[in-house]
Amino acid sequence: MLPVAGLYGSPDPAINDTPCKPTFNDASPASVVKDTPIIKLVFTMDSRPDDPEADTLFYPARKLRWTDFRGTPSLRGPSAAVAFTSFAYEGRSRLQRDTLQITLTLQVFFIRSASWARAGIMDSYALGHEQLHFDITYLVAQRFKQRIRSLALTRDDYDSMIQYEYLEAFREMNRLQEEYDGETRNGVNAAAQQEWMTRVSRELEAVKALP
Repeated sequence: MLPVAGLYGSPDPAINDTPCKPTFNDASPASVVKDTPIIKLVFTMDSRPDDPEADTLFYPARKLRWTDFRGTPSLRGPSAAVAFTSFAYEGRSRLQRDTLQITLTLQVFFIRSASWARAGIMDSYALGHEQLHFDITYLVAQRFKQRIRSLALTRDDYDSMIQYEYLEAFREMNRLQEEYDGETRNGVNAAAQQEWMTRVSRELEAVKALP
């Protein structure tokens, strides 16, 4: 079986480790925010339904299908398939009486035009390998959320604190994806593949149980 690799960033090495630039819309004047004693965090998930005509599939609308891999296969490298997955967040703040409410919307997504598969490898096993890349990205996004919840955010620096944790989470995602492909030999090692599937499934269940 040809090696199957999942790409968690971009197929272009020049931007492979570049996270999406977070956006944060502050609806409250800075002079007012400084006098606000309470910070309330609210998380939402961008779980818009699948649009077959769109280039982006948001997690967890549904599992990946081979028809989602619409890019042109690379002429170089050992990869038999590439799944472009990543995550980002959008933030906004709103002052309500004595409380500054910070709302973060997490986005975990798969880009169809940047994902591809070679002919002859499109079986359920290979697709499962690629799906796990998507699952790992979602897992990292959930860990990012839990780290933000544990922070003692300050009125003056909440934006920079959140962005720092996002960059750290992006690095963690890259590391885990590399470990996954390395230990499974891009899906060739079936035993290691099963171990990763069990591990990620267990950790996803654990984060689902958290607030």
